[in-house]
Amino acid sequence: MDFSWSKEQLALKEKAKTFAQEHLNTDVSQKERNNIFPTEEWKKCADFGVLGWPFPKEYGGSGYDIMTAVLMLEGLGYGSSDNGLPFSLNSQMWSTQVAIEAFGTDDQKKKYLRKLISGTVGAFGITEEGSGSDTYALEMTAEKVDGGYILNGEKHYITLAPICEIAVAFATTNPKLGRWGITAFIVDRSMDGFTVSEVRDKVGMRTTPMGNLYFKDCFVPEENRLGKEGSGLSLFSSAMESERGYIFASQIGRMEKQLELTIKYANSRKSFGKTIGNFQAISHRIANMRLRLETSKMHLYKVAYLDQQKLPLMKEAAMAKLYISEAFVESSTDFIRIFGAKGVVTEYEIDRDLRDGLGGLIYSGTSDIQRNIIAKLDGVQ
Repeated sequence: MDFSWSKEQLALKEKAKTFAQEHLNTDVSQKERNNIFPTEEWKKCADFGVLGWPFPKEYGGSGYDIMTAVLMLEGLGYGSSDNGLPFSLNSQMWSTQVAIEAFGTDDQKKKYLRKLISGTVGAFGITEEGSGSDTYALEMTAEKVDGGYILNGEKHYITLAPICEIAVAFATTNPKLGRWGITAFIVDRSMDGFTVSEVRDKVGMRTTPMGNLYFKDCFVPEENRLGKEGSGLSLFSSAMESERGYIFASQIGRMEKQLELTIKYANSRKSFGKTIGNFQAISHRIANMRLRLETSKMHLYKVAYLDQQKLPLMKEAAMAKLYISEAFVESSTDFIRIFGAKGVVTEYEIDRDLRDGLGGLIYSGTSDIQRNIIAKLDGVQ
C-alpha cells in the first residue's frame, strides 16, 4: 500500500483548506449555541463541489478517486472551525448518496443523486426508537399496493432529518422474513404522509440537525423502491461500510489543527518561569495527540485503499470508525487540559471539540458494536 501523495493531490487538499478557512467560519459559536444549520455555508460547499467529490461526473460529481476525496475532506475539516458542517456533508455523502449510487437505477441517480450532489439535503433513515444497535428490529412497514407501497412508521435520531428534502428509508415488506424482508425506498417531501420533527437538542454537533422522520399512510411509487424487494440488508451493509470508513475523515483534519494550536500555545504559555512545553506532562500529551493523528490517518487511508482496489473492507471500516472516533475524544480532552482554564471557558471555543466528539462514540454504530464486528470477523464465536 502506497500512501504517498502526488503534488496534485496535496494541492487539492490545500485548496479545500483555504476554501473552508475563507468561507465556512462565520458566526460559528452563535450557530452552535442556537442549533442553527449553516444553510449558506452548505450551499457554498455544494457549489464548491464537496458533495460530489467521489461521485461520477455523469451525475454531477467531480469523479475524484476515493483516496483523493478523503484527503480533500481532511483539508476541509482542518479549515473549518465548525465540526458539524463537515460531519453533515460526510453523513449525506457516505450513506444517502452512496446508497443511491450503488443500488439506484439510472433514472433514480439522474433524479435524486444529481439533486443531492447539487445541495439538496438528504437523510438516511433506519434507526427507530426500539432499534438502535439492533438495527434490523424494525417496526416500520411497507405494504405492497397497486403501483407502489404504503409506508407507516417512524425513524428516530436521524441526522439531517428536520431539514431533509429526500430520505432513504428502510421498512419491512415481509415481517416473517426478518432482516431478509427489509426494503429501502427513496422518499421525498412532496409525498403525502411524510413529515419531519423539529430539531432535537444534543450535547455536540449542534449545527448538524438531528430529528425524526414520520410516515403515515405515505404512498411511495414502485419506481422509488431502492434495489429489489428484500435487499435492504445488503444496501444498508454497503452504505455502512462507506459511512463508518469515511464519516470522520474531516475530524482527522480537525485533529491536525488541534495539534498545531496546542504546540503553539505550549511554546508561548509560561508557568514557573518556563514555557509549559518543557514540562513532561504537557509534552507527553502532545506526543499522544500526534500518535493518535497519524494512526487515524493510517486507518482512514487503508480503508480508502481497499475501497479503491475493490477489496473487502468491513473489518477495516469498523476499526477506522472505532479508532478515529475514540482518538478524537481523547485528543480533544488533552486539548482542553493543556489550555487549562481557557479550555473550559466557552469563549475560547476549545471545549466544542470534545462535545462534538462525544456523539462519534454512538453514530454509525457504537464503539461496542464496532468491537463486536471486529471480533466476529476475526473468528470469535
